[in-house]
Amino acid sequence: MNDNVGAPGALVPPTRGPAPLSPDHEHAMRFYGPDIACDPVALYEEMRRHYGPVAPILLDGDIPAWFVLGYRELHHVSDRPEWFARDCRRWNMWDHIDDAWPLMPYVMWTPSVMFAEGAEHQRRAGAIGDALDATDRADLRTLCEQVSDGLIDHFAGDGEADLVSQYAHHIPAGVIARLYGLPRQEVPDLVRDILVSLDVTADAGQAHQRVQERMRRLVSERRAHPRDDIPSRLLLHPAGLTDDEVVIDLLVIMSAAQAPTGNWIGNTLRLMLMDDHFSLTLQGGRSSSGEALNEVLWKNTPTQNFIGRWAVQACDLGGRRIRRGDLLVLGMAAANADPRLNTGDLGIFGSNRAQMSFGHGEHGCPFPAPEVAEVIARTAVETLLDRLPDVRLGVSPDQLRWRPSVWMRGLYELPARYSPIVGRGRRRLG
Repeated sequence: MNDNVGAPGALVPPTRGPAPLSPDHEHAMRFYGPDIACDPVALYEEMRRHYGPVAPILLDGDIPAWFVLGYRELHHVSDRPEWFARDCRRWNMWDHIDDAWPLMPYVMWTPSVMFAEGAEHQRRAGAIGDALDATDRADLRTLCEQVSDGLIDHFAGDGEADLVSQYAHHIPAGVIARLYGLPRQEVPDLVRDILVSLDVTADAGQAHQRVQERMRRLVSERRAHPRDDIPSRLLLHPAGLTDDEVVIDLLVIMSAAQAPTGNWIGNTLRLMLMDDHFSLTLQGGRSSSGEALNEVLWKNTPTQNFIGRWAVQACDLGGRRIRRGDLLVLGMAAANADPRLNTGDLGIFGSNRAQMSFGHGEHGCPFPAPEVAEVIARTAVETLLDRLPDVRLGVSPDQLRWRPSVWMRGLYELPARYSPIVGRGRRRLG
């Protein structure tokens, strides 16, 4: 079955025009525009044929960068922070970037764990990992079920719902907010602000300010009265984090969990509803959901591409000469589709977890963040199948539309139909 339903497919040809800022990018491909994300599988295949495992690209405003789409090359870059580092202040293109540049949120330095390096990164990431790891997995699953059930209760009696806007996109922030120990009555408003703050709208800035202010109040409250929650664990951690460090890292955890995990849930539900291998076994959803989740990470991973790494020194990579300070964009989805990984094993997507969807190396998602994300996503999928066992697509598959982003892979909407359920509470299989 074609896994790119709804994508019309249009490749962006190599550029022609004014002299590029980097002579190595004379024949680079523009990695932006309305058609760039129409058919990512075809795009990455074409780039691989034309450029090899490392491609010269032009970001918005024709800013040069390198796109790492080979699996081995991406593994190499991720595994060597001493050569390819995270501190964006190394970038050799800052003289050509202004505050209005569309990708500024991805490259603007902040004193967060995202841009920390070396011992400082280990201190911050270690505290986050320990705070997450202290969450009991059984309690986490119960919490995920409660959040998922509460959302389903709102539309279970309607017989139809958009499983993206009414379900998948609300779950990660709702779970994380509860792990932060926020009162239940505050969670809906916080989730709405988080969703708005991560969207490209005029209200995004104000929504982000409200979320940040709520995190500041929360940290102040927990400093005075610690509890058994993530903010308190960060504040009490031996790493000695300051209040400002905890505030900004709480925001990083929330934003890093929201869009990727929400799209992971939505993309998995799409796969299970339209792929014959899964749709014929929805009654056994619990046995097939893990396979579907892993297949999505290989074929339609939520985080398609990531900015990035900056070259600490000049070096060679994939047949390209990388200059000191050059920006490298990590192509997770492209690396997952590298034909050099093709072993002929048709079951690779169900069991092999070597995909690059969570990154790799020192700056990959810190343990146990991938495990926590999987618990959230898997519980969300299984809870929906438990409650609505006859759920089916509400439109033909070719009507499903992907959001036109080269950075994230997610649907605008996922209309579904099912037998209405009167009353509240769980409806389990069997």
